[in-house]
Amino acid sequence: MPTEPLVSVVMACSDVEGTVEGCLRSVQAQDWPRDRLEILVADGMSMDATREILAREAAGDARIHVLDNPARTQAAGLNECIREARGEFIVRVDARATYAADFVRRCVAVIERTGADTVGGPLRARGTTFFQRCVAAALRSPLGVAGAGTSARPRGEETDGWVAGAWPGAFRREVLERVGLYDPRAATDEDRDLDQRIADAGGRAYQSPEIHAETLPRESLRALGRDAFERGAGRARTLLKHKRFSALPPVLPLLGLAGEATLVATSRGRRIAPWSLAAYALATGAEAVRIARHEGPLAVPVVWAIFPAMHVSYAAGFARGLVRYLFKPDWEPAEKLARPPVEQPTHATAAR
Repeated sequence: MPTEPLVSVVMACSDVEGTVEGCLRSVQAQDWPRDRLEILVADGMSMDATREILAREAAGDARIHVLDNPARTQAAGLNECIREARGEFIVRVDARATYAADFVRRCVAVIERTGADTVGGPLRARGTTFFQRCVAAALRSPLGVAGAGTSARPRGEETDGWVAGAWPGAFRREVLERVGLYDPRAATDEDRDLDQRIADAGGRAYQSPEIHAETLPRESLRALGRDAFERGAGRARTLLKHKRFSALPPVLPLLGLAGEATLVATSRGRRIAPWSLAAYALATGAEAVRIARHEGPLAVPVVWAIFPAMHVSYAAGFARGLVRYLFKPDWEPAEKLARPPVEQPTHATAAR
């Protein structure tokens, strides 16, 4: 019987006591051979019960290895895991998501079938509370592309083909040896930065609906706005670092906010501003009705409020990121992943 390649699942997390156990359980339940799967988790010095949960899970499953991430950013934590990874394939997972039992197998199969440098699945946001279900509905809309409390990309669930970037990201190890690790100073948007570097090196990303994972949106409007603000700042950093964007939608909230501010600042514009605001309210309200009505009539006003919360927060964060990183860029050349030592066969592998 042929031996399956060793796969390293990597995750960075911090203060996610409410979701990390479910995420780990879904990874542990993968139908990939147990002796050909390792799970590396970098904890960003959590202050809640995350650390205890990780220790308990690691004590019960020798495949789980918990590492410290004193830098605390997700990118730095992922790098800590990847440096320790021994697998031929590296599969990233996020603590705010759960994964189908065939997730790893599908990722490997799509890489081998397509020859893609990175693969992933479509965004499937699923909430457990009423507000989270409203966020998930907003995220299914084209108006929700600015960010909605998840690192996933808003695309059609049936999209099957080449895309600008894949979520959450699965690679052959040699891809990271060639283009480098995640940018450890990227507080957010580290996945798009890596996608851009892969594209610059001539690589391609593939999305397959066969790869199934579900993300959990933020739990409140405040948390959603804070997350959108941080993602906006991170996206601005990526823009300045690479001096281009692969798509226009991430810039639109800032352009809209700047345009409205310009109208309000001029005497002639102040006569137009109420009409432009009314047009925005009408467009977002109509979209809220379209995508939220299946959640019930109470969901419509909530989704209607979610749209401006995301757009304004994201635009403000984007503007702050432009100012901050334009005058003080902090990126450096990417660290290349070293080749691992020759893998020693386990007893289970040798028995085959």
